[in-house]
Amino acid sequence: MINLAVIFGGKNVEHEVSIISAVQAMEHLNKDKYNIIPIYISKDEEWYTGECLLNIDSYKDFAKLKNEATKCYIIKDKNKFYLKGKKILNFLKKEIDIVLPIVHGTNVEDGILQGYLQTIGIPYCFSNVCASSIAQDKVIQKMIFDKENILTPNYFYFYDVEYYNDKDTYLRKAKELKYPVIIKPATLGSSVGINIANNEDELQKYIEEAIKYDKKILVEKVISNLKELNISVLGNYESQECSFIDEIINESKFFTYEEKYLSNNKNKTEFKGKNTSTRKIPADISEELKSEVENTAKRAFKAIGSSGLIRIDFLYDTKSNKLYLNEVNNIPGSLAFYLWEPKGKKYTELLDEIIKIGIKEQRNNSSKQFNFETNILSNFNGSKFKKEQKSK
Repeated sequence: MINLAVIFGGKNVEHEVSIISAVQAMEHLNKDKYNIIPIYISKDEEWYTGECLLNIDSYKDFAKLKNEATKCYIIKDKNKFYLKGKKILNFLKKEIDIVLPIVHGTNVEDGILQGYLQTIGIPYCFSNVCASSIAQDKVIQKMIFDKENILTPNYFYFYDVEYYNDKDTYLRKAKELKYPVIIKPATLGSSVGINIANNEDELQKYIEEAIKYDKKILVEKVISNLKELNISVLGNYESQECSFIDEIINESKFFTYEEKYLSNNKNKTEFKGKNTSTRKIPADISEELKSEVENTAKRAFKAIGSSGLIRIDFLYDTKSNKLYLNEVNNIPGSLAFYLWEPKGKKYTELLDEIIKIGIKEQRNNSSKQFNFETNILSNFNGSKFKKEQKSK
């Protein structure tokens, strides 16, 4: 069996969404193939493990959960990785073969967690540090897609300090884009802090709100005659597979955090990222547009160096017939399994494929040379170096 550590949680506004996605995934993992080791990162950045983490009801009381779970950390010993308890008298020591990070948002999804895992050398699924960082930053995404001739909505961006130092410049830029415009924290997901402004007063109000969550703010032109389309891509740099395309049916201009996650769902582990009653799978689009969405999604996947699975959101202007790439979701809510099931790929099978890609990527990376056997310090003259430093 494969010892699979599932890491989730983290210090960010998408903490609870990550828990839902992770518990849901752990329920669907093949128990005959995987020994599941849950690792929960609390909001105060402590790591915990324990059987209680497999039950979604355990998270109703975080204080109680922390008492029932065990604080832990990962160590490397003789080229193997283990999860150990933090307390001296705790004899927990579980071997880990690979990590499945089901995390959303800053401090975890954005390359920070991936950097930690990569530094200690443990294999993990999904995109590497660079691709994860790019996918988390809506502005950097746009810069790359511009170079790749992938159309995105017109925009400008600024940092909070720039806005406060020269507010008039950014109010003028919004006017030049023409209202309505959409304001987004650049590195958040789950629609947190996102609002549409129809005039300057609303713009200033929503910029102030976005700044509560992020130091970098993106302002985009709202696409008219909108049809919102989502697709998931599975694979690595060698090959990619596309899911079905769904069409979002929603009277509002975008899904709010509340619409995505706070609906009256009796069984929270059946959460599907967005209300399924407001989506159409497959999307009601022409074969020509379907092909364009799929090809553009694969190009975007390769452009940012993604691996494993991502979801890409598109905006289609039905009047101008222009397709805009809205944003990439590096580790989407529920891993976008609802886009794969209509294609005949069950969630358990999808998880298997994500893990296989993670293992394959580790093997590919292991074949590359990252260091040299020679030691340039073996003939280093320390006393001479000290003298040269003093003479400068």
